[in-house]
Amino acid sequence: MAKLFRDFARIFLGCFLLIAPVCHASDRPYFVTYDQTMEEPGNLEIEAKGLTASPQDGNAFLSGVTEFEYGARGWWTTEFYLDGQTTANESTLFTGFRWENRFRMLMHEHKINPVLYVEYEDLSGADKSLLEVVGFDSQDDALVPNREANKEREHEIETRLILSSNLNGWNLSENFIAEKNLAGKPWEFGYAVAVSRPLSLLASADECVFCRENFQAGVEAYGGLGTADNFTIHSTSQYVAPMISWQVHDAVFKISPTFGLTDASYRAMLRFGVSYEISGFSRMLRKAFH
Repeated sequence: MAKLFRDFARIFLGCFLLIAPVCHASDRPYFVTYDQTMEEPGNLEIEAKGLTASPQDGNAFLSGVTEFEYGARGWWTTEFYLDGQTTANESTLFTGFRWENRFRMLMHEHKINPVLYVEYEDLSGADKSLLEVVGFDSQDDALVPNREANKEREHEIETRLILSSNLNGWNLSENFIAEKNLAGKPWEFGYAVAVSRPLSLLASADECVFCRENFQAGVEAYGGLGTADNFTIHSTSQYVAPMISWQVHDAVFKISPTFGLTDASYRAMLRFGVSYEISGFSRMLRKAFH
């Protein structure tokens, strides 16, 4: 397991050294829940997320997702994902890609801000990123060896209704998730809710790394809601996760210990991530090609 962490740490450090000098980032501490925030038009955010867990009576694993989020319009953000994982005593795999689009329905701030989300997923059955939990997803899914799970190809459409509100520095976000395997399986449902707040709403007079306003803390809960044939929380995975993010100049680091609440859930998981925002990315491309 220590080797898994060392390998992933090298990847994170390499990304940081490569792009930190030209980036600026700001992000909520959420890992599964989305709020109403859209990427600024012309900007590119690069984020690396990791998750480590161990199913009961199974091998520990470390999954990684690299995200490229681009602000196409003020009301439209598009994002491309690359997924992979490494499992102790088994193998390391590239498990597929995702293409996500989010559309903000109301441009100005309201008490409730709705966003529509549509994502296409082309993943193998060995994917362990758990960016959403739907249907009857279970820790038992991770017991299938990589060599067998990787033979299965999953082409899916994921949709979300995102509702998000800001009040006195607090953000409250709710996501209802519906996912469909294009091979003909029934719709699977899930949810994610989160609340967060900066530790301070007032900026310090002097620039500092450990100022309270550089930290955001919160908690999110998420889990499956069964399928169209059996809409229920019985025998589903359910999680609760405190989280904190820390902005250091141009980088945002976040971490979330996660706790399973049902027998189908992993007992514990650890999520962590780092993100950077490249301002004026579209202008940089235009200059490079002209």
